[in-house]
Amino acid sequence: MTKAAGRGEQTRTRIMDIAQDAILVKGFDATSIEEIVAEAEITKGGFFYHFPDKNALARALIERHIEVEDRIFDDLWARARELSDDPLHATLIGLRLLAEMLGDMPNGHPGCIVATAAYQERLFDAEVREMNRRAVLGWRARFRAIFEEIARSYPPREPVDLDALADMVNTVVEGGLVMSRALGEPKMIVGQILLLRTFVKLVFLPPSH
Repeated sequence: MTKAAGRGEQTRTRIMDIAQDAILVKGFDATSIEEIVAEAEITKGGFFYHFPDKNALARALIERHIEVEDRIFDDLWARARELSDDPLHATLIGLRLLAEMLGDMPNGHPGCIVATAAYQERLFDAEVREMNRRAVLGWRARFRAIFEEIARSYPPREPVDLDALADMVNTVVEGGLVMSRALGEPKMIVGQILLLRTFVKLVFLPPSH
């Protein structure tokens, strides 16, 4: 990579970091290109070189968010599987590790770009909306596979829609973030994830355990 290319990538990353911080606080609608340009100390032309419009910026932010989230879940569940080969117990460990990770954030989780874009989807083109949809379906597929593996060893105690259960993970995390912010209680999400962990245990673990 040339020095010019390296500087260009640094500028692109800085624009995205500034935009993300502002968007998670105020939303896409209230975040202007002008304020991003001012904080990044670049020209409007510099911004448009990297992102022709807000849709392009949204696509880049969503793509990066998905990559970060995937790495986090890959890492947490890899650590969980190192501690237990049993799919249920590994998942219970993974959920506890997730709760601990979020609990270690002193000011709470900053929020989710995917959720923020969903709240204001009227601002975006069809490509951004479809990208957001694929992100949510990707998380569903991830946890559906986890619960399918558990169900092969631990048949659910009651009939359960595994897609709905997979969606519940994202629902609890995103809902917990909203509630934490609304109440000004950053640690509240920890309790929500641990409650989800208890629910998963009750769904799959036989009474004798």
